[in-house]
Amino acid sequence: MASPPAASAVFLLILGFTASSASAVTFTITNNCSFTMWPAAVPVGGGMQLNPGQTWTLDVPAGTNGGRIWGRTGCSFNGNGSNFNGNGSSGGNCDTGDCAGELSCRGPGNPPTTEAEYTIGSSGAAQQDFYDISIIDGYNLGMDFSCSTGKALKCREQGCADAVLFPDDPIHACRGNSNYQVTFCP
Repeated sequence: MASPPAASAVFLLILGFTASSASAVTFTITNNCSFTMWPAAVPVGGGMQLNPGQTWTLDVPAGTNGGRIWGRTGCSFNGNGSNFNGNGSSGGNCDTGDCAGELSCRGPGNPPTTEAEYTIGSSGAAQQDFYDISIIDGYNLGMDFSCSTGKALKCREQGCADAVLFPDDPIHACRGNSNYQVTFCP
């Protein structure tokens, strides 16, 4: 008699895990640059410091529209960037991609920025995501952006063929519940 409730608990645990994994995708952001850079992400993530070789993982919920990830260079926050509280009050700034002097961005960065742009579809069997690399606002860092079930995009120099140059350029589709990789200085 004890096994049916235990089996039900295991089933509910598996069901809960499946439901939670269907409601978010994972972005793994890697700094392959030979220097420290500060990736930023909106509307989910904010920003942080990444030393060479470090990664940052973001879980982005289904239904997130208009997401952007970009790299900032030449930043200074409270002397070294690692202890900044993110409110912009200490005069932090970046040479490229600055967002109002904040470590944890709440809005887009100042051009020039190479941007990974995405929209994560709603959860469900027919979910589809959309993604691209944009250099509409300029180019500041080489970037690879890939979806685990779609085309790998590469933008390693200004004017790269895989990048969106104009607002009406095509974007790429990816099967829902896929994970993403953003690599700076690939």
